[in-house]
Amino acid sequence: MEEQNKDIAILSENREKVIVKTSIIGILTNLFLVGFKAFVGLMSGSIAVILDAVNNLSDALSSVVTIIGTKLGAKKPDKKHPLGYGRIEYLSSMIVAALVLYAGLTALVESVKKIIKPQAADYNATAIIIISVAIVVKLLLGTYVKHQGKKVNSGALAASGSDALFDAILSSSVLASAIVFLIFHVSLEAYVGVVISAFIIKAGIEMMIETLNDIIGKRADADMSKELKRTICEVEGVRGAYDVTLFDYGPNKYYGSVHVELPDTMRVDEVDKITRKVQAHVYQKMGIILTGIGIYSHNTSDDEAAKMRNAIQGAVLSHDFALQMHGFYADVENKTIRFDVVISFNVDRKEALETLYADVRALYPEFEIVIAPDIDVTD
Repeated sequence: MEEQNKDIAILSENREKVIVKTSIIGILTNLFLVGFKAFVGLMSGSIAVILDAVNNLSDALSSVVTIIGTKLGAKKPDKKHPLGYGRIEYLSSMIVAALVLYAGLTALVESVKKIIKPQAADYNATAIIIISVAIVVKLLLGTYVKHQGKKVNSGALAASGSDALFDAILSSSVLASAIVFLIFHVSLEAYVGVVISAFIIKAGIEMMIETLNDIIGKRADADMSKELKRTICEVEGVRGAYDVTLFDYGPNKYYGSVHVELPDTMRVDEVDKITRKVQAHVYQKMGIILTGIGIYSHNTSDDEAAKMRNAIQGAVLSHDFALQMHGFYADVENKTIRFDVVISFNVDRKEALETLYADVRALYPEFEIVIAPDIDVTD
């Protein structure tokens, strides 16, 4: 475990450097664009260009918040927070979303004011060139930041990158309205400002919802869960992996628990050895720390138990609400049967369980039956 924590610390340090460096590039670039766009907006009297500058300023502030959140989230675990401070990054992402939302609402109010009391803009060739350059810069910045965000699994960074790419599209609409004004002498920039505001507000709300899902705790990524099960089953002796639960303590910081199915002939020391192999293999391949591994015993030498398993599995999985059956064990001598069933969220769990008990009792009325209902948390 000590070696695992050391590796995590190194990965976190490298990740922090990438996020900080990328965020600083974003801050400097956005401040550069703020200056140019504010100059053009004030000189031309264009509310759309000024709002575009304000949007860039909010992007710069978002990058500052991202840096602060990353620094705080990278703090070492202590007695008060033994699993670290990684979830602070989700709070910083929430602040970024709030800033974007505020910028969008402010822009909407100003744009509506300009529609009520129109004020014609006055664009020139210099303004057109500056706006065009700004679009290219935003496209390059957005592509770079989004790539870095995906690379280090930073939600705030990826969101900033997507926002920058979106800004390029919005700036293109400002450019289009400027060209329309120069050619046809029709001012659309206040209406373009409303459109820009609506998209900024939408982006802020989506970012907030995504971050809230992270904070509340959402379903584990299906691909990650399947890969984890495959990785566990690569260890010799493991016949199956079930009941995977992943605990997210910040980006790239996963702890988990699982049940593995092992032959019922294994001694305790063999079980201990194989579970340690599973922990090491999973961490080396996926970076996930398994804090708990439960054991299901698998009938290996009783043909009658194998027949019972097949019969019961057929009856259980004939119901659409029964997504999976596992952990089956039948003690023919003592007349007991036990197994787990993953039950869908779409049915009443109590009624579903009663139905399963009735079906299994009909097959083996002389046996004591124990069915453990599992929650569909991963697949």
